[in-house]
Amino acid sequence: MGPLYGSCLDSGRPLAAVYPDGRRETVPVGDWRRPLLPGDGALLDRCAGPTLDVGCGPGRLTAALGSRGVQAMGLDVSRAAVRLARSVGGTVHHGCVFGHVPATGRWATVLLVDGNIGIGGAPIVLLRRVAELMSRSGRALVEVDAPAVRSCLVDLWLAAGDEVGHPFPWARLSVQDAGGVAALAGLRAEDAWEVQGRWFVALRRC
Repeated sequence: MGPLYGSCLDSGRPLAAVYPDGRRETVPVGDWRRPLLPGDGALLDRCAGPTLDVGCGPGRLTAALGSRGVQAMGLDVSRAAVRLARSVGGTVHHGCVFGHVPATGRWATVLLVDGNIGIGGAPIVLLRRVAELMSRSGRALVEVDAPAVRSCLVDLWLAAGDEVGHPFPWARLSVQDAGGVAALAGLRAEDAWEVQGRWFVALRRC
């Protein structure tokens, strides 16, 4: 997402995602710094065994899992996110999901939460990589969009006031399309649930 994301994560400045048609959507960086959000508890309850939190941000889920006695590691490309996550007690690796990830092929649970299914603008490619990170019996827990949201691939910009970052590819994936996209990545949807407007799917290898 670039340095603007890290700056706003650090400072708490309001941040928005700008779509090609000019539409702006709030990026809730302030919420991500809270201890837990509605729906997080049900997600954490499903984390079994060593858990990798891809795009962990400020580390609320990584830290919460650690406090539950679950072995967990966050992963993020943002130095600001890594610093914040470590400050709340999270174990975090600074890097990209498509690069070197410790314990590849041995994670029992892989999390893609807070819109991180959009990383790289190619959900099929991302989920194939997630399948490589998981153990044979592992599963991915993925936050997706509500049924009414249209799945799409877009180039976005981040903006904070008059400051605008560089464009980057992103994706939106509706829960109604998640099963089909997962199948193309060699995964199958085994469960889906909704908590206070947040939608999630659990994926396993086919």
